[in-house]
Amino acid sequence: MAGDLILLAAVSVLSALQQCHFAWLVGKSRMKHKVIPPAVTGAPEFDRTFRAQQNCVEFYPIFLTALWTAGWFFNQELASFLGALYMFARYKYFHGYIQSVKGRLTGFYWSLIILICLTTLGAAGIGNSFLDEYLDFSIMKKLRKWF
Repeated sequence: MAGDLILLAAVSVLSALQQCHFAWLVGKSRMKHKVIPPAVTGAPEFDRTFRAQQNCVEFYPIFLTALWTAGWFFNQELASFLGALYMFARYKYFHGYIQSVKGRLTGFYWSLIILICLTTLGAAGIGNSFLDEYLDFSIMKKLRKWF
């Protein structure tokens, strides 16, 4: 069974490493701008770096839930691909935000679109599983017959 989830697990581990990298960059910025903990404000570059990392942390549980739900109930390969795209969008968001407040927007919008896609796929998969389990009707089986 664990082998069935290898792509989701790989994306999850890579995304956790990305979160660690973002936190490390905040620490590096903290030292560069001499922002002593527990302070969370300082030079504008530090503030943007800190805020970018915090936003990534705030969205991380949503991402993991949507990733695993879409992968488990809909399609692991598609969910994993979207998860990798989400990580790239978050990378663009984070590094864009460090440069300027407006620099974050492209990555932010792409990550939201991907989260909406993952959530929609997860909901569709749960709905299909519910119909199959309790009403003996599978939309996915019907679609597979057509294609």
